[in-house]
Amino acid sequence: MTITQLKYALAVAEHKNFTTASEKCFVTQPTLSMQIQKLEEELDVIIFNRKKKPIELTTIGEKIIEQAKIIVDESNRINDIVDQQKGYIGGEFKLGIIPTVIPTLLPLFLKVFLKKYPKVNLIIEELTTEDIVKKLAEGHLDVGIAATPLEDPTIKERVLYYEPFVGFVNEDHRLFAEKELKTEDLDIDDILLLEDGHCFKDNILNLCNTFKKEIPNHFKIESGSFETLVKLSKEGLGMTLLPYLHTLDINESDKKYLRSFEAPAPSREISIIYHKSQLKIQLIEVLKNTIDATIRGIITFNDVKIISPIKK
Repeated sequence: MTITQLKYALAVAEHKNFTTASEKCFVTQPTLSMQIQKLEEELDVIIFNRKKKPIELTTIGEKIIEQAKIIVDESNRINDIVDQQKGYIGGEFKLGIIPTVIPTLLPLFLKVFLKKYPKVNLIIEELTTEDIVKKLAEGHLDVGIAATPLEDPTIKERVLYYEPFVGFVNEDHRLFAEKELKTEDLDIDDILLLEDGHCFKDNILNLCNTFKKEIPNHFKIESGSFETLVKLSKEGLGMTLLPYLHTLDINESDKKYLRSFEAPAPSREISIIYHKSQLKIQLIEVLKNTIDATIRGIITFNDVKIISPIKK
């Protein structure tokens, strides 16, 4: 039995197809099939039911694959230990970031990180929180950046910053005359929201302490873009709420529409997250330190009140 054979078996279990698995493992299909057959012969069991389409694990196969994940992870940990001992910071590093964070946070730290750690092959995906957690569990991501807490026992969370909410209020809105907003003054029925699937929408619903009701007039919209919500608000179709970092790119002429909340300001918690069995701790540490150094001074951590996503 070899680590390579176990990796091939894991690939087939994931993709349920020998051809696809071989492509992902960068070997020919006959080579992969032969190695898995050797593994089955050595163990004297059948791991995969090849008569099923797609391929299925046998009962004993499910137990073997579960153990194979542990063995392969532990074998990879040896390389991680050696890299840490040598002080080597490099290799492939896969990062997932939620859509409401990536456009504002990524430009702040990416150039600095790549310049400081040129041997790191950083692969970045824009993903929902649900997809990040799923990919972390499957080993397809090393680390994520998302709104927390997630209350997932398999995920470790380390806070990067607390990002206050800021109101964007047009001249015709009832709250435009207010110098500061109060959370109790918000009405979910006249707030333009992001579409379903964005945890920021859940933050706002939680902030208003209600689920969105049918708006009694003829208009409602949920958009996937903060820019769209800002434009609609300027047209007098409602107010919206923005994460603080998004307000840094607001045009000077539009800053008159921004309204902070009175302290403690409602905020969201943004954290670096990774699976509890994650191996690349040294890379995670330098990523966190880079973001910490970048974000420090841009967002102050005092007088904030954390609003977590709703647990549906």
